[in-house]
Amino acid sequence: MHAEHTHRTISASDEAELLAAIDRWIERSLTPDVVREFDHADRYPTHIVEEMKELGLFGATVGTEYGGLGLPASTYAKIVMRISSVWMAVTGIFNSHLMLALAIEKFGTPEQKNHWLPKLASGEVRGGLALTEPDAGTDLQGIRMTARKDGDHYVINGTKTWITNSVEGSCFALLVKTNPDAQPRHKGMSLFIAPKGPGFSSSRKLPKLGYKAIDSGELVADGYRLSAEHLIGGVEGQGFYQATGGLELGRINVASRGVGIAEGALRLATEYAQIRKTFGKPIAEHQAIALKLGEMATRARAARLLTLDAAASFDRGERCDMEAGMAKYFSSEAALENSTESMRIHGAYGYSKEYDIERLYRDAPLTCIGEGTNEMQRIIISKQWIKRNPAA
Repeated sequence: MHAEHTHRTISASDEAELLAAIDRWIERSLTPDVVREFDHADRYPTHIVEEMKELGLFGATVGTEYGGLGLPASTYAKIVMRISSVWMAVTGIFNSHLMLALAIEKFGTPEQKNHWLPKLASGEVRGGLALTEPDAGTDLQGIRMTARKDGDHYVINGTKTWITNSVEGSCFALLVKTNPDAQPRHKGMSLFIAPKGPGFSSSRKLPKLGYKAIDSGELVADGYRLSAEHLIGGVEGQGFYQATGGLELGRINVASRGVGIAEGALRLATEYAQIRKTFGKPIAEHQAIALKLGEMATRARAARLLTLDAAASFDRGERCDMEAGMAKYFSSEAALENSTESMRIHGAYGYSKEYDIERLYRDAPLTCIGEGTNEMQRIIISKQWIKRNPAA
């Protein structure tokens, strides 16, 4: 249960003010020229990160008692939607970071919370969630990174891959096997707060189709010594639950990114279809294009409502793996379909690096893969659906 989220509410006027501030920032800082420059060069947007710190985005979902904004998931989702409709990649810089903060806030000891959360909320320490390995993604229980107890320390060895913020971040929630022989396997897993240091560093940045400018890379632990006080919650064997405990919020985030891309692609297509003329009239007036726009608008709206529904359920403290799974699955597919249709509406220009739709088209597929593949989502949805609807 997410009891610690139930008290998080925000007045309509405070939310409107916050979203207006985000809109002003997007207009000022995420201009098409800036976004294109960093995306095409695959260069880390350091100045954008500094501005996001000032906006409080690195503490968006962290409790106010630790210096965060303490936002409910529904407000956080709206922020992610807005930014993603212009540039999805930068939302990953604070989202993965907030998953680390959530793990500490939800499961950490009072000492861990007091020490780490203010530093994370301010963006002084930035990091992410290190779960995936070369041979373990969807099947998290298949991880091989080990932590062996040595006095009041642990010695950690292994490799993590596809870790967001791995190059630029400094601290990670690191999922390891403290008991590789445990049965069932998840009982042998633990989660650590792991700052980079001797024996623990980023080895390389992975080149990607889209989602550029943000670093997705490998983290290598080689004889990495970490004191036992870094074990989240101070008890071994809880890592699997602690790591997956944030996945509902993670899926709501990815769903929000999908909504942003679906809406951004629709916006670009809507604009272009009214300006571009063929056979003496704007292409929006041709039935073939009108049908596409009608479908795209409906798809984007449905994705938004599903995502806000999942976020509202999360904010009420209800179990929402089915709702979050539905939102993530539908919204990511909406992002993929809308970006493809928008590219087609743009014709040859859609294939040009000078037009923004080309970037949305490259970024969209990640939303179908990240935070649990859509194949996996449908299985989760089905299992929960059957559970909630048993035969008489």
